[in-house]
Amino acid sequence: MADDLASIVADICDAYAHDRTRLVDIVRDVQARCGCIDSRAMGLIAERLSIRRVEVEAVVSFYAFLSDKPTGRVVIRLCNDIVDRLQGVDRVAEAFSRALGVGFGQTTPDGRIRLEHTPCIGMCDQAPAALINDVVFTELSSDEATEIARKLQAGATPEQLVRRFGDGNNAHELVRSMVMNNLRRTGPVVFAPLEPGQALGKALALSPAEVIRDIKTARLRGRGGAGFPVGMKWEFTRAAEGSRRYVLCNADEGEPGTFKDRVILTECPDLVFEGMTIAGYAIGSDTGIVYLRAEYAYLRRFLEHVLAERRAKGLLGKNVGGKAGFDFDIRIQMGAGSYLCGEETAMINSCQGLPGEPRNRPPFPARKGYLDCPTTVNNVETFCCAARILEKGPGWFNQIGTPGSAGTKVLSISGDCKSPGVYELPFGVTVRELLELVGAEDAFAVQIGGPSGQMIAAAEFDRSICYDDLATGGAVTIFGPHRDILQIVDAYLEFFTEESCGFCTPCRVGNVLLRERIGKIMRGQGAPADLDYLQGLGRTMKATARCGLGQTSANPVLSTLRHFRGLYEALVRDEQPGLRRSFSLKAALEPAAMIANRPAVRA
Repeated sequence: MADDLASIVADICDAYAHDRTRLVDIVRDVQARCGCIDSRAMGLIAERLSIRRVEVEAVVSFYAFLSDKPTGRVVIRLCNDIVDRLQGVDRVAEAFSRALGVGFGQTTPDGRIRLEHTPCIGMCDQAPAALINDVVFTELSSDEATEIARKLQAGATPEQLVRRFGDGNNAHELVRSMVMNNLRRTGPVVFAPLEPGQALGKALALSPAEVIRDIKTARLRGRGGAGFPVGMKWEFTRAAEGSRRYVLCNADEGEPGTFKDRVILTECPDLVFEGMTIAGYAIGSDTGIVYLRAEYAYLRRFLEHVLAERRAKGLLGKNVGGKAGFDFDIRIQMGAGSYLCGEETAMINSCQGLPGEPRNRPPFPARKGYLDCPTTVNNVETFCCAARILEKGPGWFNQIGTPGSAGTKVLSISGDCKSPGVYELPFGVTVRELLELVGAEDAFAVQIGGPSGQMIAAAEFDRSICYDDLATGGAVTIFGPHRDILQIVDAYLEFFTEESCGFCTPCRVGNVLLRERIGKIMRGQGAPADLDYLQGLGRTMKATARCGLGQTSANPVLSTLRHFRGLYEALVRDEQPGLRRSFSLKAALEPAAMIANRPAVRA
């Protein structure tokens, strides 16, 4: 077995030409072959790549989908984000646990099947959902969970248990997934038909500077939520000093409630790749990288197939589109389970075979990004918009949306509504119009922009979704009047606490303290001073945290304090002199009772 491991590691490292920057791919492949990356495997990888063993261990320990201990031939990762919880995932979890005879975080006695919880897997429109290895299972019931567990125990593979295929390319022979697109409303920008090469041909008829000018004239802003002008970013990257430049596509939508990129990649991959190629021409790059989150591994073979087709058509490779001297190709870089890699500098580190920890800025990626070279990073939807602008023209694009927010926005709608799914709508649509469209007339609260965004109440429903009002990367989660807002806040804080890299104190400690104080209020032990404490701590985190996660993770608390303060005030009361409502006599006596080995008895 030892010789087998050495041979496996050698073959995998050879396949990646002993490239240290492909370390994430290497350890993923070793785990796929061996079940884990144990201490000896780490040493062998380090030796082959001529790096220190601790560098391998740092990567293995950072990513949630990697393990230094055997995980079993089958890993069931049941999504436990807030939407799945509201859709009854606890019953599904109980069924899996009962059928397998193990709890979460445990492996069956025969070592074959492991049961784990995982955050959002991009299936909030068809929850409860789970990943079993790389196979997605949606709309699970407790009966289905029991049946799946029993068949896996009997030796079935996850692929054999897919009970139906989804719509569109989900049924493609290279996908064969039960995932549904739930594409409810298409628009003229992202989900309109495209003849491959059409937009690229128009771009190549212009100079790189003219391409950037068209993007700037169209007033295209990044669709990731921050809204930075895309033309300006491309211009900065082209002008930066460096012998090579890179185009990176951020397809790591890990924000709970976001799944639009999943549908775009499934149905519009040519549009995404066309936009990346246009960006490569504009900034003077020969290499593009798509950072695909581990949860979407089921799409990888299909996307590789589309890339191969584009190479065969001359749309990638040497002299792209017949343009002499323009060489450009795209590869897919798989993630390994980290929400933090949605932050652009953390994603760049991951692409370089490092833990996905954010970098200090400046310098920004446009000057010093991938391999310390000028790099432009945009998300899936942004590249789609860029390609459409070159196809239709900046004037056409500017006619859609609002004066400050041109074009359309693709939204992921989930939660308490009749028609969850993906909607492409012009910027400027109001929340109220959106709620009517998705069948959520009794909405009590709406989370705009995922947990890091803001939760608004009914009084705010006439506000518009655009950069000048309610900016969002795409996630919109709806909660009805029967939902507990503080329970939702607690779930979001649990997510941020788990996903924090722990580098800076405001994030590492602040999220824990926020959740502790929210828990105190939920137990009825809160005082009015606790609301001031939450407000102050949240503002401190926003001002002092190192990266976007820590700077926005207090938003669930701050936005609900602003829009739902009455719910907090109803749970807190002034303490009487000499009394502390949070004091529990039983809890205070427990340590002494344990020492005495007998229960405390009240006189």
